[in-house]
Amino acid sequence: MDDSITDRKLRPIYEKAMEGKRLSREDGIALLATDDLPGLGFIADSVRREKVGDTVYWVRNLHINYTDICAKGCTFCAFARIKPDEGYVYTHERTAQEVNAYPGQLAEVHIVGGCNGRIPWEYYPEMIRVIKRESPQTHVKAFTMVELDFFAQKFKLTIEDVLDQLKEAGLDACPGGGAEVFSNRLHSHMFRHKAGPMRWLEVAEICHNNGVKTNATMLFGHIETHKERIVHLEKLRELQDKTGGFQAFIPLVYHADNNDLEVDHGPGAVDILKTVAVSRLMLDNFAHIKAYWILMGERLAQISLGFGANDIDGTVVQEKIYHRAGAETPMLVTPKHLERLIRSAGRIPQERDALYGRPAWSLEPELIEAVA
Repeated sequence: MDDSITDRKLRPIYEKAMEGKRLSREDGIALLATDDLPGLGFIADSVRREKVGDTVYWVRNLHINYTDICAKGCTFCAFARIKPDEGYVYTHERTAQEVNAYPGQLAEVHIVGGCNGRIPWEYYPEMIRVIKRESPQTHVKAFTMVELDFFAQKFKLTIEDVLDQLKEAGLDACPGGGAEVFSNRLHSHMFRHKAGPMRWLEVAEICHNNGVKTNATMLFGHIETHKERIVHLEKLRELQDKTGGFQAFIPLVYHADNNDLEVDHGPGAVDILKTVAVSRLMLDNFAHIKAYWILMGERLAQISLGFGANDIDGTVVQEKIYHRAGAETPMLVTPKHLERLIRSAGRIPQERDALYGRPAWSLEPELIEAVA
């Protein structure tokens, strides 16, 4: 340890983390402030190894961004279109076509879209039914806390009612987007027309209490402070203590193109790696920290596996939200490519489904349909 950590301020934090003691807000801020990137990586990687071992998860997944029409007006968003004639809405036939066009077995469909006031309620459960009819073995991970809150307000339903109808249609889990940063200052400046910090956490708690697992996110690298990042992680940690309903945490890298936020660049590689590492260390009750290759690039996602991450997401296919914001990563990678990335980082790849179980075909290699 003496050779691995050069910043002496990090040594008591390392000892605390390895003893299983919870890190404080001050610890988190000190970790983000350090110039000892290798030392921080060593601490996060040591905790990762103790907690989850050397397995790195990946999934055969498909993203469906069903509409880009949204009235929320978030200043950081490059995806949304306000006028209906400038945007799109998927028909159920289009959704079925995308599912059927997936090259091989499909474990998860990840559904996120804009808050579009012209779509009737029946559209949403029917979209799930369509996917389940076309691909019954596929898990549907659909609708962020922001979308669920929008449905409840728009259609005069409770969150429980929304979940009951979506679960009946086949909902398996919910994604973690829309959290942004849990800061009233940032909410008023960046996304004031959609669910704020307390409402996001309230909806997530209702999901968990109704048997729906979710993910959690944080959009970082814009105008937030280090303290605001750490407070965000603390609030997620508190809710996880209460419900145990979060499956994974995904640090979302801000991209600066094509939006109204007056920030001309996102975070650099060092900041990204620090944030992944600090997420692993602060979120001591989360099993999975995801290095989302779509946003950070394949190489940096691979390096993040040495900074506490143990999930590299999946094949993705047709992600639109972050590519409109300037992401230059591919729209699709193959399972074989993901496994090569993981193995070359010295880790053990394991295919998963949306609930971190093993898909049936991953237990029987002869059932896997090859993807070129």
